[in-house]
Amino acid sequence: MRKLTILGATGSIGASTFKVIEQNPEQFSVVALAAGSNVEKMRQLCQKWQPKYAVMACDDAALQLKHQLSELKVNTEVLAGVDAMCQVSAMDEVDTVMAAIVGAAGLLPTMAAVKVGKRVLLANKEALVMSGQLFIDAVKHSGAELMPVDSEHNAIFQCLPSQIQTNLGRCDLGQEGIQHILLTGSGGPFRYCDIDTLSSVTPEQAIAHPNWSMGPKISVDSATMMNKGLEYIEAKWLFNTSREQLKVVIHPQSVIHSMVQYQDGSVLAQMGEPDMATPIALTLSYPNRVSAGVAPLDFTQVGELTFLAPDFNRYPCLKLAIDACYEGQHATTALNAANEVAVAAFLDRALSFTDIAVVNEAVLSKVCAGSTRAHCSDLESILELDRMARVLATEIVSERKL
Repeated sequence: MRKLTILGATGSIGASTFKVIEQNPEQFSVVALAAGSNVEKMRQLCQKWQPKYAVMACDDAALQLKHQLSELKVNTEVLAGVDAMCQVSAMDEVDTVMAAIVGAAGLLPTMAAVKVGKRVLLANKEALVMSGQLFIDAVKHSGAELMPVDSEHNAIFQCLPSQIQTNLGRCDLGQEGIQHILLTGSGGPFRYCDIDTLSSVTPEQAIAHPNWSMGPKISVDSATMMNKGLEYIEAKWLFNTSREQLKVVIHPQSVIHSMVQYQDGSVLAQMGEPDMATPIALTLSYPNRVSAGVAPLDFTQVGELTFLAPDFNRYPCLKLAIDACYEGQHATTALNAANEVAVAAFLDRALSFTDIAVVNEAVLSKVCAGSTRAHCSDLESILELDRMARVLATEIVSERKL
């Protein structure tokens, strides 16, 4: 039985993880849950799953949860803060950690799990975006098992030979006969809109993803295709790709989750319903497969599958991310931080949809023009750069505020 810590338990990835656990109760046990500030949802989860520990991001939320669980006579120990999240990620009685805290906040607890050699189910793409080489080096040093949860990276993983699956971050694609990795993306809700209308997009429109059910931040990132840009950076680190080996393809139906093209002309694709329970089930049970509670595709109902090249005029954030990927760690760390600030401002109606890219580009230009590129040799310097980029982004948002 795998013993789990679930980071980001109250989010959409957490919900899909519980869906898989419910399908296979004899194979998985929940030891610890961690989340941000959603006390009501965490209380419900603690009542149902009776974890040994529950961690909230801040003291106030932890105190509220502790009081509510005490009244309900639920014996879960409540903790607070990043240090506590790192503690429940690294504890001996846990062998598997679902890393699904969105954004930079997930970096430290995810790295804590890596450093002690856990099986890490990586749904937090920012861990690799912010600390790529450090993260991969830590995986190698500890012997941690790295399992990609994002549907696209999980699809690529499934289409690769076992020699690469067990050697992520340090593999040689060419040696295994692989020519290209094809990273697919739906293009979001505005893929056919007139580009001139995008400046008037509302938060409600941006979070209405046509295929996937995701949180607001990731949904906005999907609409700008920054999400695909972050996934591009993550794929570069996971699969050790060169720029020539990694390509993005728009696939509006989200039936093919990604593809691997081999040197002999063969293309392997992983297909399925757009349900995160499928990749989560594989990462939990690898190398075996268990029920995910997801119906298989009915090919008589799939209809037409279409593919487009990405239009960087429509998706400037995607181009920024691809360029940052090869500029260096300082660039991807700064871009991620700027984007979190810009998306939050957009969701608060303080910034227009198209200004998200403007803020990101401005921060990236300032960071890449400075001397910060030499200071990404450890987690402390990466987190300091992240902080500096957020300050810059906040200043730029204030200048452009609606």
